[in-house]
Amino acid sequence: MTNTAPSFWGPVTSTTEWCESNYTHSFYIAEFYNTLSNSPSILLAFIGLITAFSQRFEKRFSVLHLSNMILSIGSMLFHATLQNVQQQSDETPMVWEMLLYIYILFSPDWHYRSTMPTFLFLYGVAFALVHSQLRFGIGFKIHYVILCLLCIPRMYKYYIHTTDASAKRLAKFYVLTLFAGSICWLCDRLFCKEISHWYFNPQGHALWHIFMGFNSYLANTFLMFCRAQQLGWSPKVVHFMGLLPYVKIQKPKSQ
Repeated sequence: MTNTAPSFWGPVTSTTEWCESNYTHSFYIAEFYNTLSNSPSILLAFIGLITAFSQRFEKRFSVLHLSNMILSIGSMLFHATLQNVQQQSDETPMVWEMLLYIYILFSPDWHYRSTMPTFLFLYGVAFALVHSQLRFGIGFKIHYVILCLLCIPRMYKYYIHTTDASAKRLAKFYVLTLFAGSICWLCDRLFCKEISHWYFNPQGHALWHIFMGFNSYLANTFLMFCRAQQLGWSPKVVHFMGLLPYVKIQKPKSQ
């Protein structure tokens, strides 16, 4: 929410603001809670990257975790500045990340190996170029939702073909965090006028960041399990310190 507090970054130029008063905690950070709430996402993506790299998963998963980190860093820049350029550094990685999910979900059954990644790469580049010149507004949100919807049937297919109870639990928590985060996002958007009069702002968009950080980590972990199963790597879900799940694999000696 725009206010008259002095700011380092100048007037707001982004097309979107959230239900948090600007520059209330720092001269350099426009939306304090929405900025810092990306930190768990970066940490979880870093943990996922270490897991994928140390166990020599396919490079696609290292790139996926890196894309989660880049997205969260872009989101931090956007919420810290509320500038149009930084908004694009948040929104463009969102689309790139979904294109990467589409590749990982559909590539095992794609017979023309070079066609799909080439098309998705060119699509991502074209979107970035167009998005740098135009402000899509609601069009961006519709486009992003369509990309997400393309992934849902495929995720469900993986779920119903997975018999491991621990892996299924990952998928269930993935849905739960997505639902909880979406509720927080909607409440922050739809009821901001009412919330702004409350004594305490629950910071719904910041909660969305936290839930979606766990959501992305759970989705990545579930997909790593499914892919390891396809490759015959005997995956199992274990927990770091009894809490954070990750996939442990046992590759055949021939590999």
